[in-house]
Amino acid sequence: MPKTFDELLNEERTLIMGILNVTPDSFSDGGEFLSPKAAVDRALQMVEEGADILDMGGESSRPGAEPVTAEQEIARLLPVLQELTPQISVPISVDTYKSAVAEACLVLGASIINDISALRFDESMAAVAEKCKAQVVLMHMKGTPRDMQCAPDYGDVTAEINTFFEERIEYATSSGIERSRLILDPGIGFGKSPVHNFTILRDLRRFSDLGLPLMVGPSRKSFIGMTLDLPESERLEGTSASVTAAVLNGADIVRVHDVKEMKRVVTIADSIHRIGAEA
Repeated sequence: MPKTFDELLNEERTLIMGILNVTPDSFSDGGEFLSPKAAVDRALQMVEEGADILDMGGESSRPGAEPVTAEQEIARLLPVLQELTPQISVPISVDTYKSAVAEACLVLGASIINDISALRFDESMAAVAEKCKAQVVLMHMKGTPRDMQCAPDYGDVTAEINTFFEERIEYATSSGIERSRLILDPGIGFGKSPVHNFTILRDLRRFSDLGLPLMVGPSRKSFIGMTLDLPESERLEGTSASVTAAVLNGADIVRVHDVKEMKRVVTIADSIHRIGAEA
């Protein structure tokens, strides 16, 4: 019997969200899983490796990415979903800020909307989420993917993100989305410098007062590459350290490319974290 997202959260361990980019231009694995067969095979592999949730995206949100139409996203995602949903028992998330894409995927079995705009870019997204009773990830981003890395600036990055979350939670709940369906993502790499990203990982517990699950996605991102002077293909250790920090500081979900390796990292980090929580 497949577990719901709520049931997974109640297991009191950090969940692994596996990234499936059905795109030609994502920063780390663009083009690898563009064909439906390659995408389905990778999804099944990630579940076998320990993914608790799959996050499918049909549009790159890398810095400088050009937007695509809803029709293009749907054409990339739906063939994969149609093939995949009968074969797996883990929740599926759709990484989109377009309501038409979200609704098409929810109808075919997705249950989570991972919206990098936190319901800001499409005024119909909240209504779709409410109608379909979907979980919604509210992510912080300064600007848009095309301009977010143009000299991002903050006074207190953690405080500003916290204020953003409070406003978006209010918007979501006033739009009819139950608070219990919301997930918060501080948006590592989305309109942040390396220092901002490290500060977020260090201060993650400051978001816990909001009382909602926290998702963190540092996997293979440029702040790791800039710090270690390494390309995307050599950022496993940096990702591991960032995921460990996220778990120890209260993340409920980590969004990663390397599921097998990060499952091992999270298992150890969770073991340390649970001892600290029980002390």
